[in-house]
This record gives sequence, structure tokens and C-alpha cells, in this order.
Amino acid sequence: MLTTELPEKTAAYRYGGLTLFLATGVILGALAFEHLGGLAPCPLCLMQRYAYYASIPLLFIAMALVSEKPRVAALIFFVVALAFLGNAGLGVYHAGVEWKFWPGPDTCGTAQALPTSASDLLSGLDQTRVVRCDEAAWTFAGLSLAGWNVIASLLAFAGAIKAAFLAAEGP
Repeated sequence: MLTTELPEKTAAYRYGGLTLFLATGVILGALAFEHLGGLAPCPLCLMQRYAYYASIPLLFIAMALVSEKPRVAALIFFVVALAFLGNAGLGVYHAGVEWKFWPGPDTCGTAQALPTSASDLLSGLDQTRVVRCDEAAWTFAGLSLAGWNVIASLLAFAGAIKAAFLAAEGP
């Protein structure tokens, strides 16, 4: 007899896998925009990547532990959920900076190494590109990459928190 209900551990694994798939797709997309599309990230953009870089291996670990150590897996899924919730907050802050709702941090320009000679200074002026946090480099449907990151981070939060609760259920 077939049943449509998934055991909690299988469902936790699936939600963890969907969250892993989303996180991997988002960070690969960000890297493609940078390396293939030529959009240099600002300091706030780079900070928003930390949640993805940390969560991808943590999601792998949690998924491996779902069957044997479900409580540990649930804790890891919960940590990942918190990371993405914090990342959504950072994305809201960055989008607000882009919309000029509030000022960005003082470090919102790409730091450049200081030249050691006057000739290096003059030649460096042609090559220097300042990446500002308060200007959206790309938009789609009225949202910048920071805005889309808020949506992706909230989806990842929802997936990870659902996986955490499902992994914690049962024996």
C-alpha cells in the first residue's frame, strides 16, 4: 500500500536538500555575475555571501546526520536557518542603502592598495573602479541583487527551519 506521507527523517532530508540546492544555485549565480558578467561586488555584497559559504557544507553535514543523529542534524539545520535569517536582514539593510533610505557603512567603496610611487598612482587612476554599496549594479523586476538575496535567504530560512523541525520529530 502506497502512502503519501513521508517519514519525518525523509522529509527533513528533502527539505535540507532543497535548501542546499537553492543555496548552491544562489552563490553560483552571484559568482557568475561577478566573473562572467563583470559585476564587481561591493563590501556588503561580499558579506552577504558568508551565509552561503558557511551553510553549504553545514547542510551537507546535517543531511548526512538526519538518519543516525537526528537531533544533531536538527541543531545544524537550525543554525543554518538563523544564518539565512540574519543574511536576509543584511540584504534588507543593503537594499535600503541602495534606495537611499539610510546611509551605508563608511567602507562602502572597494579598498585599493596604496601606490608606492607617483607613476604607479597615475597609472592606477585609469584602472581603479570604485564599487559603491549605495548604487545597484543590476536590477530585475525592480529588485537589485540585494533584494533578490532577501527573497532567496528567506526561502532558505524556511527550508532549513522546516528541515530542523522535521529532523527533531519522532524517536
